[in-house]
Amino acid sequence: MHPSIAPLPPTLVVIPTYDEREALPGTLARVRTAVPAAHVLVVDDSSPDGTGQWAEAVAARDQNVHVLHRAGKEGLGPAYLAGFAWGLARDYEQLVEMDADASHRPEQLPSLLEAVRRGADLAIGSRWVPGGRVHDWPVTRQVLSRGANLYVRALMGLGVQDATAGYRVFRAALLRRLITGDIASQGYCFQVDMTRRARDEGAVITEVPIDFDERTEGVSKMSPRIVREALVLVTLWGLSRRTQQLLDRLR
Repeated sequence: MHPSIAPLPPTLVVIPTYDEREALPGTLARVRTAVPAAHVLVVDDSSPDGTGQWAEAVAARDQNVHVLHRAGKEGLGPAYLAGFAWGLARDYEQLVEMDADASHRPEQLPSLLEAVRRGADLAIGSRWVPGGRVHDWPVTRQVLSRGANLYVRALMGLGVQDATAGYRVFRAALLRRLITGDIASQGYCFQVDMTRRARDEGAVITEVPIDFDERTEGVSKMSPRIVREALVLVTLWGLSRRTQQLLDRLR
């Protein structure tokens, strides 16, 4: 897919941070190079390592960079929801999810934006469609991720290969409808729930192959508790869906 040369609609890249002082500078520089017209919002959860203060210094000299400070560490989902609300209040037309650690290559963002330009309401940067790749992952982690997505597809019928992916572009019109409910807030649950809600809204969802790089700076925030929460919620959502399908057939 070749990115369009058409003018970029107002676009906000939302990057949540907690102790990402080592990783964020390189990621932010790459985003500003890859999509110079986009704005970036760093949503910092009061990082003890000074990430928020560093981002403020950048924002003071770059009008396309903004910082939203939050009171404490509340998790990935709440950070994104706060960033989305900030962006929607300022009339951005496209809002992007991206990790601070450059596991999502900023250079591939134009391809996701192109998918939205071509009609997608939600473009997902997918590791598990043809052309998608992960780098420096052990086999066990690849099996876990593929297995989790297979489980999600089997139970929930989302029709996507990478429902847990965290590299996404939303149209603002869709996002306004999605964030009105009580969204599951942590890790994989947040991504799956947003995908589920987009499907239920009848959104056009497109998966774009990406390269996923293991982080080289900082520490992953994923935990066994977040994985367990995802397993429980996905099971409950899937059972609810199957029950509703059965009831619909019996009517």
